[in-house]
Amino acid sequence: TPAPRKPSKLGWTMRLAVAALLLGLTMVATGDEGDKDPCVYEALTDNDAVLCKGLKVFYPELGNLGCMVVPECNNYRQKITYWTEPIVKFPGALDGATYILVMVDPDAPSRSSPKARFWRHWLVTDIKGADVKKGKIQGQELSRSWNMDRFLSRFHLGEPEASTQFVTQNYQDMLHHQAPGGSSEPKDKPEPR
Repeated sequence: TPAPRKPSKLGWTMRLAVAALLLGLTMVATGDEGDKDPCVYEALTDNDAVLCKGLKVFYPELGNLGCMVVPECNNYRQKITYWTEPIVKFPGALDGATYILVMVDPDAPSRSSPKARFWRHWLVTDIKGADVKKGKIQGQELSRSWNMDRFLSRFHLGEPEASTQFVTQNYQDMLHHQAPGGSSEPKDKPEPR
């Protein structure tokens, strides 16, 4: 009869690795998929994404929000109402052209009651194409109230060359929200989806 073979260390190591891998896969497969991670970006619905056309909007703790729903984590939906203006980039801008940037809330204060429709948050004219490519929004900032239709007519504007949209889904936004004290450092960074 042949002598019994000793099990090799590599064999046990491989068996342990395979067992750990199977256990890990089992845990992932049986995890609760019903829970939504509040710190994950979600793309806009097709109805909301109709304005998505080449413009990028970056906020300090979130990155590019173009065509995204602002995540719920870290109070982002409240913070975005009092942060300073975002970094806006239009990679398709022509170097010799000038641009107008208009940041509006198309259904303020809420979708169910858009009494202040097209609330203007930010309006800058005479932005050089080379600057808007880099996210340098320098030009004439206009700050008094306005009417969207008269504005478009006065400047003979048609369809926008670039646009984007993002949704906070924070229906408690206030027009004159004051930034609360404390740190604005995020606990969790949103994960792109």
